[in-house]
Amino acid sequence: MRRPGKTTSGRTTRRTAATASAALALALGATACGGGTTGPASGGELSGQTVTVAGVWTGSEQKNFKKVLDAFTAKTGAKTVFVPSGDNVSTFVGSKIEGGNAPDVVMVPQVGVLRQFAKEGWLQPLSEEAAKTAGSSLAPVWRDYGSVDGTYYGLYFKAAHKSTVWYAPQAFTQAGVSEPKSWADLLKTGRTLADSGRPAFAVAGEDGWTLTDWFENVYLSQAGPQKYDQLARHELKWTDDSVVKALTTLGELFKDKQLVAGGAQTALGTDFPSSVEQVFGPEPKAGMVYEGDFVGGVAKDQFGKKPGEDAKFFPFPAVDGGTAPVVSGGDAAVVLKNGKNGKAGMKLLEFLAGPEAAEVWAGAGGFLSPNTKVDLAAYGDDTTRNTAKSLTAAGDSVRFDMSDQAPAAFGGTKGAGEWKLLQDFLRDPSDPQGTAGKLEAEAAKAYGN
Repeated sequence: MRRPGKTTSGRTTRRTAATASAALALALGATACGGGTTGPASGGELSGQTVTVAGVWTGSEQKNFKKVLDAFTAKTGAKTVFVPSGDNVSTFVGSKIEGGNAPDVVMVPQVGVLRQFAKEGWLQPLSEEAAKTAGSSLAPVWRDYGSVDGTYYGLYFKAAHKSTVWYAPQAFTQAGVSEPKSWADLLKTGRTLADSGRPAFAVAGEDGWTLTDWFENVYLSQAGPQKYDQLARHELKWTDDSVVKALTTLGELFKDKQLVAGGAQTALGTDFPSSVEQVFGPEPKAGMVYEGDFVGGVAKDQFGKKPGEDAKFFPFPAVDGGTAPVVSGGDAAVVLKNGKNGKAGMKLLEFLAGPEAAEVWAGAGGFLSPNTKVDLAAYGDDTTRNTAKSLTAAGDSVRFDMSDQAPAAFGGTKGAGEWKLLQDFLRDPSDPQGTAGKLEAEAAKAYGN
């Protein structure tokens, strides 16, 4: 999240620098003491071999991924070691390669990082079997995001659906409103909620990544996927009229105190977990919170809400007659050339490419798979099931989180680049054109063009 940060469920939260540093220290310690292992089964084609896997996951995400690794061990006999990388995967992997202690497999949370690894020459292309299995079960767009210069390196295993608006059903019932189907209806619904006593949205403005997600959904629906792709690659300037239009549209929400709980200043002091608490906590202050499917997990785990009953969602609505957007994030498995057991590492990717591995985590919760062959019955509740169905049904219309595709200096740095400029825009949305100009200046520096 960047999960609840931006990766998928909660990295899906981009963690703070302090948390990342702590995770990195933990990772180094785990490596030193050989922790985080899954023991081998007796027999199996990889019996006696060890696969080391690095990833950002901690807590329940790490625990549930280890269940997937356990299934791989049971199938192949390989021993597995999971090493937490901290959120700065690039720095972690670079230091491991330099020290001659590179993991075999890395779960990469950002397209930009995957491309960097490929440019550095660190990655093995997917085996023919892994590519074939993925080709039959993933929409082509996922292969595109896992490829660099026509070579397929990254297998997308875990995804986030970042086009979901979560709400408290009791608030909707009290206000006499239903789930909106368009942006105009969303604003109208929000104002009706405010009139009934609860402002529309808890906005996590302290976490700049949430504001990039707001922008991306509006832009994808309003401008369309072709311009979205061009802007993501910086082939289209941020001063383009389509960007100014999307900022103007978003500014309608940001400037309205009925729509932003507590106004901009309160929003700028609200982080992602607090935004969920404002809707689903013991003292609710808003009726809705926009973010990815992982909101449901926070509402359940932290505030005892049951997704589908007292925590519901509706798709991010279409803007100005466009198509309802489906923005995703995800984690791709890659095999490093510098690992000690790349051959066994590739066998793990072949396992991850099939539905069996995904169904293990689907049953544990906090997971979505882009794999169309995963049995929806494997998911533990109807809400997650419906979210997963929406993600896979979107096919090639899915677009990967734009800021995750950008250089980190522009799309992934706290207090800088897009994060900071959208926070400034939340504070004062009166000059969309000026904001677009500042975004272009920062993007040009980061992309080198």
